[in-house]
Amino acid sequence: MPIFVKAIDTTVTMKYIVCEEPDRFELKTKEAPAFSEGNALLKVKRVGICGTDLHAFKGNQPFFSYPRILGHELATEVVEVGENHQGISVGDRVVIMPYINCQECDACKAGKSNCCENIKVFGVHTDGGMQEVISLPTRLLLKANDLTFEEIAIVEPLAIGAHALRRADIKSRDVVVVMGCGPIGIGIIQLAKYLGAEVIAIDINDHRLKMVKEQFGADHIVNALEDPVEKVKEITNGRLANSVFDATGSKRAIEGGTDYMRHGGNYVLVGLFKGDLTFTHPKIHAKETTLMCSRNATLYDFEFVMKVLSEGEFNTEAYITSKVPFETILTGFDAWTSPESKEIKVVTTLD
Repeated sequence: MPIFVKAIDTTVTMKYIVCEEPDRFELKTKEAPAFSEGNALLKVKRVGICGTDLHAFKGNQPFFSYPRILGHELATEVVEVGENHQGISVGDRVVIMPYINCQECDACKAGKSNCCENIKVFGVHTDGGMQEVISLPTRLLLKANDLTFEEIAIVEPLAIGAHALRRADIKSRDVVVVMGCGPIGIGIIQLAKYLGAEVIAIDINDHRLKMVKEQFGADHIVNALEDPVEKVKEITNGRLANSVFDATGSKRAIEGGTDYMRHGGNYVLVGLFKGDLTFTHPKIHAKETTLMCSRNATLYDFEFVMKVLSEGEFNTEAYITSKVPFETILTGFDAWTSPESKEIKVVTTLD
């Protein structure tokens, strides 16, 4: 593996892994990127494998084209940087906000850069972080020297959950239902507990349900195959939940989610289903349902998650179920996409 110093020699080759087409990765080499003003050169230290990567590998990820270098859950170290307002220097550990926004559209000007009209997500719309060195705008970096590389690598997926909770304005003693106990759902669960909410977790996987109760603080667990609406009514004495979050991306789950929500409640769609959804209008109208989508995250959400991690209030050890060498990506995705997989978050290392 090449050793990089402050100024990277672009004649030196570096490794990268590209998804050439669904179900096929290739390990290749190319020249390292050159430094450019306004950007920082970053040595990738950790790459978290997320649902977007897994779906892209299987060919069912919206907003996607091939070939593509995946990876946007990253922990990096600065190897070259110019003047900047964040006080970032060579050698700093940094969190990446992978949402490359235009800064000019109405959404950006309204502080909603997470849903920029022209957004390009690093590793989705543009080549991402499954490579040894990357170049990104310095404005998208957050200094994180008080976090481990493993903690830095999970800031982005947790920020997605934090953004969803903020959309619903979750407060202490709110009752929250979270549908789906994957990586995003788990983030919502534990961050909701941090905010003081009572959390009911719903899934069809008993292993994951047991895990979120024992490791991530869920107050109640419900198997979605066992009359879940009645179970939620029992738990809440018939009152149901203030807010319901879908983190499944399942059409059936999404369309039934308002059944867990009390009158006047919030329904937040965090997972993404690739197709049309149908709701019975009188049913959602009667509850004066606030139906909202939650996409990506903002600077505020990233900083909130970094605070929670720095306080030791998130169970990083239980969340990261495997830490493997970078090149394991070439052979590991079939197992990680299997319905039988017990992985929550796989993190690959480039040390």
